Amino acid sequence: MTSNPPPHAAPWDESVSGRPDLVVSAPTESLLDRLRGLPGADVILWGLDGPAPCPTIDLVVPPYMRDRSLLGWLETTKTRVVQGQEIGYDGVRDMLPEGLIYCNAAGVHESSTAELAIGLILSSVRGLARFAIKQHLHEWAPASHRTLAGQRVVVIGQGGVGRAIVDRLRVFDVEIDRVATRRRVDKHGVVTAMGEHVRQLGEADIVVLAVPFTSSTAGLVDDSFLSSMKDGALLVNVARGSVVDTDALVDHVSRGRIRAAVDVVDTEPLPVAHPFWSLPGMVITPHVGGMTDGMEDRVALLVREQVRLIRVNAVPRNVVIDGTVGQ
Repeated sequence: MTSNPPPHAAPWDESVSGRPDLVVSAPTESLLDRLRGLPGADVILWGLDGPAPCPTIDLVVPPYMRDRSLLGWLETTKTRVVQGQEIGYDGVRDMLPEGLIYCNAAGVHESSTAELAIGLILSSVRGLARFAIKQHLHEWAPASHRTLAGQRVVVIGQGGVGRAIVDRLRVFDVEIDRVATRRRVDKHGVVTAMGEHVRQLGEADIVVLAVPFTSSTAGLVDDSFLSSMKDGALLVNVARGSVVDTDALVDHVSRGRIRAAVDVVDTEPLPVAHPFWSLPGMVITPHVGGMTDGMEDRVALLVREQVRLIRVNAVPRNVVIDGTVGQ
């Protein structure tokens, strides 16, 4: 193959498009059921929990939210396309065998993750987590909390998840500042560039993290970042745990400087003795932003589209790692 394939040329064996059926693997029985009757494909069950069940699998769907080392089992079959079930793909490049294409699940989790972000905000701002504890104790304990209306929210990250969060925030009568990798202007106004957002942090009542995990976002929220936030502000993290310096966050929350509501932490599952569990002002959910009853339906739709594209020798959607370049 040439080192620079022409645009829209599929970088796999051209004989694929001529086969009567492609072989597609699904990691669970429930996803397998959703893919039954997929035109032009024979769907088999394989959870990457051991050697591949057949010598060729044209498209592999790995298990959701599992150890990336499972990708090593791809060496046991001939494949080219791996369709992940997550938007994030941190750690994939280190474990993915050479020569493979990895596609993320952009379009699958944005709505549900944005819903959770709004839920985390409301839980903290309106005291819903505290009321839930009081309910468990059979205590009727009225208390006044701030309203979300009128608060200033900074959303850092304007990919699919960040945009979905912003869309849902608009109905709450809040002021919204958007931050992304580069500065730009769109129909909603100015998007501030990363590195120019310190002033906004000092004015924000709520800061939402919706960035991908990369070398430039690792440890983005450090002591300096948190110190720039005003007293009593809320940090919401639906990105990745390693975007935040955990020790710095523990320090600021334990002192009552800020509050936090997180769906992700830098060590998952969160260890039993971790200080996050007992910090006042802390709300935790166990990385469930995309974990909804509609997730596998959306994954199945994406897989169906990928099979259609492969069969017409077109490039699949959402390619984030192309190991065929240069081969």
